[in-house]
Amino acid sequence: MCPKINFNNYNFKGKKALVRVDYNVPLNEAFQIQDTKRIDVSIPTIKKILNDGGSVILISHLGRPKNKEIEFSLKHILPYLKECLAGVNIYFADTCMGPATKEMAKKLQPGEVLLLENVRYFAEEEAGDENFAKELASYGDVFVHEAFSTAHRKHASTAVIAKFFPNDKMFGISMNQEIESLRKIMESPKHPVTAIIGGSKISSKIKVITNLMKKVDNIIIGGGMDFTFQKAMGGHIGKSLCEDDMLDVAREIAEQAKQNNVNLYLTIDRVAGDSFSNDARRAIYYAKNIPDDMEGMDIGPETAILYRDVIMKSATILWNGPMGVFEMDNFSNGTFMIADAIVHATENGAFSLVGGGDSVSATKKFHLTDRFSYISIAGGAMLEYCEGKILPGIAAIEE
Repeated sequence: MCPKINFNNYNFKGKKALVRVDYNVPLNEAFQIQDTKRIDVSIPTIKKILNDGGSVILISHLGRPKNKEIEFSLKHILPYLKECLAGVNIYFADTCMGPATKEMAKKLQPGEVLLLENVRYFAEEEAGDENFAKELASYGDVFVHEAFSTAHRKHASTAVIAKFFPNDKMFGISMNQEIESLRKIMESPKHPVTAIIGGSKISSKIKVITNLMKKVDNIIIGGGMDFTFQKAMGGHIGKSLCEDDMLDVAREIAEQAKQNNVNLYLTIDRVAGDSFSNDARRAIYYAKNIPDDMEGMDIGPETAILYRDVIMKSATILWNGPMGVFEMDNFSNGTFMIADAIVHATENGAFSLVGGGDSVSATKKFHLTDRFSYISIAGGAMLEYCEGKILPGIAAIEE
């Protein structure tokens, strides 16, 4: 399916556009923004509406407030937003509900922006309350969903609100790019397709792996979850991370791969340390034969070469999860090798999508952020999409 209205073709002149953004950004103790990416990606959508002669009412949440704590106020976002939209009149409503806010929305002129206070200050938001959504909807003429990272939530401002705009609802620029990129992986990929799944636990990725099994040619396993596979196959993993209650699941995944003619790649060798520390004594062992006093912390050189070869032969690549403890420089080489291989495959014409907080952090650490086809900052929503779930925020626009 696709939305009824194409954002780029819509004329916002004289319209008040309610734009659901995700400004749930990390703040330090002085309430300064530590990562602006989620704000940055919304700016082209806002500017398009303003340039058309429309006005913008921004809706977002920040954190998980319990009692309208000041640290979760969106007023902390205002200085950076004004910097991004220099010369634009930007107003702040200190609540997202009530007559005063409604009056501010009513008085908003073309070319102006109104930022509403945190919608999660009201319990009705997460409850998906229809009356709450209806009140929000009354502020504007058109609804633009520009927060893919909230699309897996059936909250008032992320999904329910769309029903009040049956003929004037659409995805913003960033959200549309996110959906199109994921569909290139999940619905119409060019083969060979390779999924690189890392991270610490099989339990958090099992649904993703199972769903990808029907769509990909290769699945590369890295990170801590690989040890569960190794132990399930009879390997000795020392004191490495392992989910003992997932051993049967690991064996089932390996069997499913055979049945679906999917190449399941596990590590050959490992860089291990005698403690969970950057300064640990290091040594390389076969992944199935790690000594009792050692802990696997990164993929080894033979594994990196194997994985790189698979990646370089791929036409479509999904990467979710690091190969090791990349935050520690002495155990970051494996994750770098994989990231670098994806970059080179992309330069050779492959489509690459990187998603998940740790993978995105790794691309920043290695200064490779701009060298992939697409980087998703959606987290949980991206994983649920890859699991094959219908996301309420997408369905609300496309239905």
